[in-house]
Amino acid sequence: MIEAGSLIRSLSGRPAARNFHTFVINEIGLGIVTGRFPVGSILASDAVMMETYGVSRTVLREALKTLESKGMVEARPKVGTRVSPVSRWNFFDPQVLSWHFYAKPDRRFYESLFDTRRALELRAVDLASQRRTAEHVRAMKYWLHQMDIAQHSPEGHGLASLEIHRAIAESSGNSLLRSVTGIVELTLALALKSLGGAGEHDYFRQSLRAHTSLLTAIEGSAATDAESAVTSIISLDYTLAMQLV
Repeated sequence: MIEAGSLIRSLSGRPAARNFHTFVINEIGLGIVTGRFPVGSILASDAVMMETYGVSRTVLREALKTLESKGMVEARPKVGTRVSPVSRWNFFDPQVLSWHFYAKPDRRFYESLFDTRRALELRAVDLASQRRTAEHVRAMKYWLHQMDIAQHSPEGHGLASLEIHRAIAESSGNSLLRSVTGIVELTLALALKSLGGAGEHDYFRQSLRAHTSLLTAIEGSAATDAESAVTSIISLDYTLAMQLV
């Protein structure tokens, strides 16, 4: 399981593994996504991987089971562990998405990411405008304030923005829409990555204004205005992310 916000926090480098199990999952999963272990290929034997990663057979097997649950590998008797076709990968898994941050930029994949984010968030803000509570609004305003004071910190801005979008998904009352968090975080991280650590950029001011309009619309139950604001936010992130391609 990957903690929300960990990808944005890792903008300055690869995230550190919490334990051997996580380490092995990250190494193999990232290797698959980046093509080091191509689709259709057979992974090395247990003995070789145990020596390579310095882990026990139990840790290795548990890691491979986790990757199998994500649709990325398939264990076959007398054959070994084969890398599954991309069509079987669970792209709504935040960890699978996070590995794509380190992969070679792919225009079609990026477009798919933003198409999906747009579809889910438009519905989320529409429902949030109808169902948000005073507590939801207070949480959103808190993170908007954090975004304001983090104007020159890409990481601070990104984390505050992510929390706002998480609060919106929560306030929608649709538990399935919470799955948008991983997609929002990856698209945000890609946008911030394109800035190369720059603290001074029009993006931060434009994003703050758009988020302010979004929260005002949600608080005022103005669904159409909320949809317009979130579309502007997504367009800002899209423009930056596509500069990586």
